[in-house]
Amino acid sequence: MTKVEWKVDGMTCTTCALTINKTLEKKGFRHIVVDPIQGNVSFELEKPDNGDTIIQEAQKQVESLGYKVSAEDDPDNGKGARADIAPYMRRFWLSLPFTLVLMLHMVPGLHLHWLMNPWVQLALATPVYLIGLEYFGKSTWRSMRNGILNMDVLVLLGSSAAFWYSVYGLFTHKPQDFLFFETAASIITIVLFGNYLEHISIAKTKAAINKLTRKQIIMANVIAYDPDGHENIFPMESTALRVGDLILIKTGEQVPADAKILSGEAEVSEALLTGESTPVGKKNADLLVGGSSIVNGNLRAYVTAVGDDTVMSGIVRMMKKAQGEKPPVQKLADRISQVFIPAVLIIAALTLVGNMWLANLPLKESLLRAIAVLVIACPCAMGLATPAAIAVGLGRAAKNGILYTDVSRMELFRTIRQMVFDKTGTLTTGKFGINGFQHSLDSDESFQKLVYSIEKLSNHPIAKSIATAWKTKGVMLFDKVEERKGLGMWAKQKDGTEWMVGSGAMLPDKTNAGNHSLYVIKQRELVGWIDIADEIRPEAAGVINYCKSNNIKTIILSGDTQAKCEMVAQALGIDEVIAEKKPDEKLSIIETLNKKSPTAMVGDGINDAPALAKATISISLSEASQLAIQSASVVLTGGGLAQLPKAMQLGKLTYGTVKSNLFWAFAYNVVAIPIAAFGYLHPTMGALIMGGSDVVLALNSLWLGVRRLR
Repeated sequence: MTKVEWKVDGMTCTTCALTINKTLEKKGFRHIVVDPIQGNVSFELEKPDNGDTIIQEAQKQVESLGYKVSAEDDPDNGKGARADIAPYMRRFWLSLPFTLVLMLHMVPGLHLHWLMNPWVQLALATPVYLIGLEYFGKSTWRSMRNGILNMDVLVLLGSSAAFWYSVYGLFTHKPQDFLFFETAASIITIVLFGNYLEHISIAKTKAAINKLTRKQIIMANVIAYDPDGHENIFPMESTALRVGDLILIKTGEQVPADAKILSGEAEVSEALLTGESTPVGKKNADLLVGGSSIVNGNLRAYVTAVGDDTVMSGIVRMMKKAQGEKPPVQKLADRISQVFIPAVLIIAALTLVGNMWLANLPLKESLLRAIAVLVIACPCAMGLATPAAIAVGLGRAAKNGILYTDVSRMELFRTIRQMVFDKTGTLTTGKFGINGFQHSLDSDESFQKLVYSIEKLSNHPIAKSIATAWKTKGVMLFDKVEERKGLGMWAKQKDGTEWMVGSGAMLPDKTNAGNHSLYVIKQRELVGWIDIADEIRPEAAGVINYCKSNNIKTIILSGDTQAKCEMVAQALGIDEVIAEKKPDEKLSIIETLNKKSPTAMVGDGINDAPALAKATISISLSEASQLAIQSASVVLTGGGLAQLPKAMQLGKLTYGTVKSNLFWAFAYNVVAIPIAAFGYLHPTMGALIMGGSDVVLALNSLWLGVRRLR
């Protein structure tokens, strides 16, 4: 299968998306995703020999519908969205003066006899009708040609009926009885303004998302050689790097792209990939991950991969995919929208016939009621109810460092009753601290001085943590020091005394050793021990308290020891501990928990990925492994774990906004159409209310963007 991604400009609502979707389906494409908010379209095809030709034909057909197709996203951070709005405003401002003059006769106490002249009204209404015909007429023709009737069909029929009935009246004996010119003009002008208000909220969200998803640019030091063999180093943006480029990366700098080390040694923080903040040693022929940081050391490397292969690019792709997805509640609205406009046309026809033949009303009054039915109906409200709310919800979440990769899961946050946390890198920082120690030496100072003097010579992260915590000016000197892999540090003094600081594996007698992180041994006898603990994330307590306040059970599920997990659980007040579990065991446990009640899981490592995939909602940190991110429904970026309560609240609020939008859209049509059919609503007022329905949805969606979170 070959995947194709387009940027399509000109989509205005869900009906546009359905039209494009249907067009691509006819071409035999599969897995079609159309996002009317961002204009992203993707689909797949089994690429035959003429695959490129089929894609080009599909592109021409979509463009024949009035849309513009390009292969790349608009990088202007919202300017394109504002450009989409410009035609609405231009047409609105051209129509408004004529419409206002036509409606002056409705002002109480203002008598303008010249305005009641039918030919004057024709002159004022014609420019507005032509503006509407140019826009709504083209849109109607395109939609009818593809077998999907859109909202513009109703607007065109309503305004045309009013306009041409009025023209017909010019040639009768009593033209004043046929004057609907102001109705035709007001329908067009008000709908154009309503379209503008719909799109302004979408434009703001589009700008925010584009800003977030811009690719991060890192400056690289590129190495080049002149003809004489002299080395030159010059700066270059990471976006300009190519595979094979030779680069120099120094202490404190980020790796600009995936690369392989040619020379040098360094400590590298790969938190972006592994979720662990502890630096790892890198040497010749080791791989470097784009976005990781050099903590200490200088490296020469050559670029092995750039661009879309980076972790951030993967997150951006997931976010764009999420925007095009539809939660289950929207699928019902889509099905109704497809049959809604034909149903309205039938109701309008029945209104005209029923009022004339059953109610014995004159043609003028019956037509007025039928026009009101056409104008009052608003399928756009149903179509935009979900996309508008999701666009605002995703935009606000993105600003807060929260990326929803699966929109369908947003509504499930309200059902979550259990929250499962991995320990290392999720509830803890991965940075080590001294939790306690005991010894048989003369004093604490002597013990700390001894341990510091040995551990400061080690590159191990735990040793570095101890050396940082117990740093002192006076140090013990040794004749010989060795770092013994898997055991710890060995040191020998001038008088022949041997010391060892390391794991329990070096103990000659483990009978009464206890369960500690490090042991200090003198001449093969245990003289002390040190307990090391991960730092608990400062924000973890607040997250656990939030879960408790919402009656959500909290659980630690970790591969670490029972004792260490119990310690973290006790410090944070976590309800249950499940420790010392392998990835396959974690998967089985999550499946079991899910059967009891909906369960969310927060994890960051490769070993968490299988379990994350099975959770009702899976949550990962942006520093997590790529596998964990790909398995996650939500990725927390800026602020990390602290953003979890916001993610949960925004998920609930977004779903609540979708529900209220759909309720308004359905209730509005169910109530408004009968009122119009029975003559209690003038078409002009109907157009105003119809535009108002879209405004209500837009404002309700925008309210989601500013609502206060707890």
